[in-house]
Amino acid sequence: MTTSEPETTAQLGAINQKIIAAGESLPAVRLKDGSTVQTGTVATMLHNVALYNAGARGEVERELELAVPTLIKVGLFALFPPQEWIGGGNPGRRFVGERALEFLQRQAG
Repeated sequence: MTTSEPETTAQLGAINQKIIAAGESLPAVRLKDGSTVQTGTVATMLHNVALYNAGARGEVERELELAVPTLIKVGLFALFPPQEWIGGGNPGRRFVGERALEFLQRQAG
C-alpha cells in the first residue's frame, strides 16, 4: 500500500465513522515523532475483526490492511507481536497479524 500519511489518516477517519454515533467525529492526533494517526483505529479494527470472523471479506479486508501502519505506529504489535496474532483459532486476528508481518517485512527490506 503506497498511500501517504495524510491520505491514510483521512481514509481511516472515514472508516472509523462506522463505530461512532451519527454526528460524532474522531480526531487525528500528532505523535511526538511528528506523525499523525487517526484515533479510533484500534476500536474499528476490533469491530472489523468481528465482521471478518462473521464471514465479511472484501471491504473489511481492505480496511484492516489500511489500519496496519497506524496499528504499528501506536505500538500494538510491539505489545502483541504479529506472530501472536497469527497463532490461535481467530481468523480475523490471524488476517491482521499476517498483514502486519508482511508490512514489517517490507519495511525491513
